[in-house]
Amino acid sequence: MQVARSIYSGNGRVLLNAGVELTDTIILRLITIGIPSVYIMDPISDTYDEPKQVVSEEVRLETIKTVKETFNSLEQERKINTHLVNHVVSNLIDEILSNQQVLMGLTDIRSYDDYTFGHSVNVCILSLMTALSLQYHDLKLKELGIGALLHDIGKIAISTDILNKADDLSQEEYEEIKKHAAYGYDILRKYEDIPLLSAHIALQHHERFDGKGYPRNLEGDNIHEYAKIVAVADVYDALLADRPYRSCYTVNQAITILKRMSGIHLDERCTTALISNIAIYPIGTIVELNTGTIGIVSDVNRDFPTRPNVRIIYDKTTRKLCHSHEVNLANMSTVMITRSLTEMDITSILK
Repeated sequence: MQVARSIYSGNGRVLLNAGVELTDTIILRLITIGIPSVYIMDPISDTYDEPKQVVSEEVRLETIKTVKETFNSLEQERKINTHLVNHVVSNLIDEILSNQQVLMGLTDIRSYDDYTFGHSVNVCILSLMTALSLQYHDLKLKELGIGALLHDIGKIAISTDILNKADDLSQEEYEEIKKHAAYGYDILRKYEDIPLLSAHIALQHHERFDGKGYPRNLEGDNIHEYAKIVAVADVYDALLADRPYRSCYTVNQAITILKRMSGIHLDERCTTALISNIAIYPIGTIVELNTGTIGIVSDVNRDFPTRPNVRIIYDKTTRKLCHSHEVNLANMSTVMITRSLTEMDITSILK
């Protein structure tokens, strides 16, 4: 197998380049440094260019590096470079504003040790996209972006052994984890150039709509809308990530979970706004249609997210077509996707 997307460390350093052939030695090394998965080239999709992203890889990596440096600086020197934080949030806003028609697609590969940094950036991006759907602009975007990027800053006070524990947390460990929200608020509110509402995001992002969150059991409209947005983004991105104690969920599974939580744990309006920015079938997803044919998603449709463009590769007998052809499901009322194919499904088909 060949690596399809380069993998980077939290410092922006290339850990593994795209195009490298995986060997047992490389796989063992990846496992050792906590990389749980990689994107690979496959016979169906290896001719496709990587789809356009909401935020460029360059800006995303710069932001991850900044978040890591911010956490490290706070831990070692007891200070945050707020100018740098403001700079990267402004860059993210500019990128997202320039790509408002692009849906969130591919998820990034993160090591377990760098999870918090990549997660913070993804939550910021998802929150800003959600906010734009809710008609936010200018100052509100900036306040939200800063708070979303630093929502987990309080975790510097929590032991990494607890944060990365593969087994179930004890009650005492869970109570310790819960303290990161208040820790984060106490850290951020000390900086004059970090808006107080941004600090409240750190404090409230684990509050739940039904009052069963923490640290203050706030419910409904007593939770600030910034925190409601970040809460949805936080849950969604966490579901998509491999963790030491479980494998990641698929996009469809994650969206289903969000919908079940909507109106109970998560704000319904914010949940709907976030989901509207997600490519339910990201470009490159291999799908089976109700006609029995198999294809690869070649383009997404923001207005009809469940009805993307699909390039048909295999006929209903799973015979590979000599000439693939494109179908736009938005224009075909009777043709629809029945399922996304797993790696095992694809392997079985290609035999």
